[in-house]
Amino acid sequence: MSATPTGAPRSAPFWKQRKWEEQIAFWAFMAPMLIGLGLFTFTPIVWGFLISLSDARNTVSISDFVGFRNYSDMLNDEAFRKSLRTILLFTIFIVPTTFFLSLALAMLVNSVAGPIRPFFRTIFFIPTAISYVIASLVWRTSIFNGTPYGVANLALYEIFGVDKVYSWISPPAGDPAWYWLVLVTVRLWLQVGFYMIIFIAGLQEIPRDLYEAAYVDGARPGFTTFRTITLPMLRNTSIAVLLLNFIAAFQAFDEFYNIFGSTGASSGNLALARPPLVYLFQVGLSNQNYGLASAGAFILTAIIIVVTLVQGRIFGFGRSTAA
Repeated sequence: MSATPTGAPRSAPFWKQRKWEEQIAFWAFMAPMLIGLGLFTFTPIVWGFLISLSDARNTVSISDFVGFRNYSDMLNDEAFRKSLRTILLFTIFIVPTTFFLSLALAMLVNSVAGPIRPFFRTIFFIPTAISYVIASLVWRTSIFNGTPYGVANLALYEIFGVDKVYSWISPPAGDPAWYWLVLVTVRLWLQVGFYMIIFIAGLQEIPRDLYEAAYVDGARPGFTTFRTITLPMLRNTSIAVLLLNFIAAFQAFDEFYNIFGSTGASSGNLALARPPLVYLFQVGLSNQNYGLASAGAFILTAIIIVVTLVQGRIFGFGRSTAA
């Protein structure tokens, strides 16, 4: 290695350095992912934001720059605000129910010993692989179809002795809004197994020594050890489940769109409970107002990001469980 006039060693060209092969290999492997992210993720986001600033009607090209007028119009749209209230009500139903049910299933499955544990884990996880569209249609046409011999009506009458319900999806004025039961149960069936697996992973990370020490001190298995050991040690896992569940709830589309009817005369039922994504879908594709729909999409994204950050801040996501 030659020296500079000041006496300091001169660095060799990169092709003579020992790690240049590793750098080339690194960028060769990363290039496809970076190109894919740039073309199919970041470019559509930037393009969609520019469209939201334009009066883009019947076209997705950027033209007639209107600034933030689309955002103002969307925030002043009563239908959009109603869709936000709808998804908030759905979130209040689905998030706590999914959390407690998936935690209970995880503890039950984790307590099973022997080779039967993977069997139950698989059984509860299988619905996660089912399409939301397929499950929604099964719920609508088979389980809650409103006929005397529908699965839900037979269960209500034969097991609980409750009168049969003939209008699960579109109840007459004055009747209970049974469609919330349809929406919540199909989402529960589809996603509880996924969050159960996350809780099982968290449960298996809890040291067994903590429980043994508690038993030596006189604690009994049950609510005491759950409250003092299990739940505190699952704090980060619980917060992650809550955040993921909240984001998934605010992105609800398939079950609403297919249960209430995507086409035909039954599509009028969408007005009963229309979440933001369904409303923006109708604004963008039915009304061909892509600028307004893009603005609504970015408003919804901002709401999800802000609430997620606030939740993480309040619950202390990422802090050590020993703190």
